[in-house]
Amino acid sequence: MREIAVVLFPGFELLDVFGPLEMFGINPEAFSITLVAETVGAVASNQGPKSWVETRLEDRDDYDMILVPGGRGTRTQVGNEPLLNWLKSASEKAEITTSVCTGAGLLAKAGLLDGRKATTNKISFDWVQSQSDQVHWVKEARWVEDGAFWTSSGVSAGIDMSLALIEHLVSEEVATQTALYSEYERHADAGWDPFAKIHGLV
Repeated sequence: MREIAVVLFPGFELLDVFGPLEMFGINPEAFSITLVAETVGAVASNQGPKSWVETRLEDRDDYDMILVPGGRGTRTQVGNEPLLNWLKSASEKAEITTSVCTGAGLLAKAGLLDGRKATTNKISFDWVQSQSDQVHWVKEARWVEDGAFWTSSGVSAGIDMSLALIEHLVSEEVATQTALYSEYERHADAGWDPFAKIHGLV
């Protein structure tokens, strides 16, 4: 059983969070999920609906996995030192740290991706890349794995990354069954990325 801490902040992207959580949540024998934020209570997403958080960042930082979503809120959160410091501390203890979309910008700003390969949302690639010049940014990738750090492209890409993580941590069979249960057409190739070309990155 691995406990996943999902970091919420005002303006997080809904599918960045709940796409992956659908995949992990289908396998409760392998994963448990905890929503964390700076304060207890309702946190509004970029799309408006709010999620209720019962665990504060300062309460604990000892999780097996960390998931950092993107969304418009990342533009202000890159200046949130308490959040960045928590990411540093929690990532040191976690087996795996992940980001979806522009969440990679927060990991980059915290210095966690220095010297590593990473990717992010293709529409916002330039902004995320500007958060650190110490990262080997991969322009064409659905997701990128570099040791304990997994980063995905935009929004829906987090689902494919999550299925890849399930395959990596549990089994290929469980990942396949998870996608079938969800009636989701999985992209299992990390290099599949038509959006990089659409947005002029390659």
